[in-house]
Amino acid sequence: MTLVRAVIVAWLAALIALMPGAARAEGVELAQLATHRVDDGLELSFSTRFELSRAAEDALHKGVPLYFVAEATVLRSRWYWRDARVAQTERSWRLAWQPLTRQYRVSTGGLHQSFATLDEAMTALRGQSGWRVAEPKDIEDGGSYYLEFSYRLDVSQLPRPMQIGLQAGFALSVDQKRQFGADFALKP
Repeated sequence: MTLVRAVIVAWLAALIALMPGAARAEGVELAQLATHRVDDGLELSFSTRFELSRAAEDALHKGVPLYFVAEATVLRSRWYWRDARVAQTERSWRLAWQPLTRQYRVSTGGLHQSFATLDEAMTALRGQSGWRVAEPKDIEDGGSYYLEFSYRLDVSQLPRPMQIGLQAGFALSVDQKRQFGADFALKP
């Protein structure tokens, strides 16, 4: 009896794994996070892996733009008081569907770029390289520093009716806290 039960459980687990997005966990995986010191400060590069849920994709196609936010904070460790925030920066992206041109538009700051498919637009949202997060005056060689990084789908920018009955498919986020080495490269 237990062998039959084990086979049925394994078969159901395989079936659930193959089902579309409704049954899978919708999260963000941080594939790469790295920093390096350059002449004009500290630069951050990251890449993520995630897929939009069916609910988020439907909202996008109905004209609701989605906002993604990356935040990076550099802190200096202190033994005598709370850690000092030496630099903090934030970058946001807006993903929208343009029904007249049948293209996806990714906007950040005053720059806009159009894409023919959602996959191409998502590729542009999943990572960043050469993002300056600290000035040279903010980081000294003698201190002990660490980085707090987060990347998320900003649900506070969704229309209020969608926020009230917020579905689990809109909760995409990842947070990471990593120490710097002596050369300001992140430790694993």
